[in-house]
Amino acid sequence: MKIAILIPCYNEELTIEKVIKDFKRELPESEIYVYDNNSKDKTYEVALENGAIVKKEFRQGKGNVVRSMFMDIDADCYVMVDGDDTYPAEFVHSLIKPILNQEANMVIGDRLSNGTYKNENKRAFHNLGNVVVRVLINKLFSSDNIRLVLYFSHCISMTIVIVVY
Repeated sequence: MKIAILIPCYNEELTIEKVIKDFKRELPESEIYVYDNNSKDKTYEVALENGAIVKKEFRQGKGNVVRSMFMDIDADCYVMVDGDDTYPAEFVHSLIKPILNQEANMVIGDRLSNGTYKNENKRAFHNLGNVVVRVLINKLFSSDNIRLVLYFSHCISMTIVIVVY
């Protein structure tokens, strides 16, 4: 099964090397793609030096990057993470297991539950946005504890599995 690690990036020079190395260690058979979205730093060069397949997306915005990734890359399993090292690579095996076992076509995981993301994230109002999104999803799915971390997709229009604790 062909696994593609998708890493959209904007100014991730300081963390992209670790992200690439972590996912290479966990999934050495995967192909790692970094899409640079007009970074002003050396994200592109660092990713290339660390063995990633690196592309440039000149249309600004993560939506444009994600659209290009899914149009350009052919794989059986897609793992999308950010280049800022907020997704722990060691959990990738348990999160893609339902895909590999053909139990699901898409799995959404959680990067908020262990508390480190809240402490690491310094962007104003970003943590508030995460709380608002989680509350809305909980209301939509009548759950009191839906968690969101890594994004795995075989096909966006297929069955969605949401991990509930």
